[in-house]
Amino acid sequence: MSLFRKDTATRQITSFIKNIFGFRPKHIDIYKMALIHRSSSVNDEVGGRLNNERLEYLGDAVLDLVTADFLFRKYPLLPEGQLTEMRSKIVCRENLNALSRRIGLDKLVSIDAHVHAKSVNGDAFEAVMGAIYLDLGYEKTKEIFIQRILMTQLDLESLLAAEKNFKSKVLAWTQKRHLPVSYLHEEVDNQSKKLYKAILQVDGKPVAEGLGYTVKQAEQAAAEQYCAETIDS
Repeated sequence: MSLFRKDTATRQITSFIKNIFGFRPKHIDIYKMALIHRSSSVNDEVGGRLNNERLEYLGDAVLDLVTADFLFRKYPLLPEGQLTEMRSKIVCRENLNALSRRIGLDKLVSIDAHVHAKSVNGDAFEAVMGAIYLDLGYEKTKEIFIQRILMTQLDLESLLAAEKNFKSKVLAWTQKRHLPVSYLHEEVDNQSKKLYKAILQVDGKPVAEGLGYTVKQAEQAAAEQYCAETIDS
C-alpha cells in the first residue's frame, strides 16, 4: 500500500526521473521519500518518521562505488592517490549541490521553509541515486549515472582539473609566508546526525570556520572559506 497520495508531486517526480535519468520509476514511493528533507518528515502507518536520510546514506555509498569503478576503468595507469582525488572532486558536496540545481532537482525537494541547509540539494541527489539502486539494481544505476550524469551533465575534464583541495591550498599559501596552521574541532548538536565544526587557525589566530559530517569535511569547508575570503580575494 502506498504511503503517499497520487498527486501533482507524483507526476512531477515521475516526469523528472524520466527526463533526466531516462526511465519511468517502478516504485515511485522510494523517489518521493528521497526528496523529503528530515525537516519535512512525514509519518508512516506505525508512527515512524519518513525522510531521505537512509536513502542518502545508501546513495552516497553507491555513488562512491560507481565513480570509483568508472575512473578505475577510464584511467588504467593512474595511481590510487590520484584516482581517490578525482573521485572526491566528482562526488564532493559542492559539486553535487551545483549538479542538483542544474538539473532542477532542487525544485522538487520538500524542506521546511525555516531550514537553511547548504548540503540539502546534494544530499537529495545522493538519496535519489539510492532510490534508483533500490528500484533498478547496481548495473542499471551505474549505466544511468555514467551515461546521464557523468557524460552529459558534468564537464568532466574541467572538473577533474579544478583545484578542490582547499586544505592543500591554504597550507601552500601559509608555508610561503612561514605561518603555522592548525585546526580546532568541536562536535555540534544536530539532532540525528553528528556534525563537526572545524576552526582554522593561522599564526595562532582563528580565521575561518566550517561544518561537515566528518572532521575532514569540516576542515575542507573552513579552508574553502579562508581561500574565498583571504587567499583568492
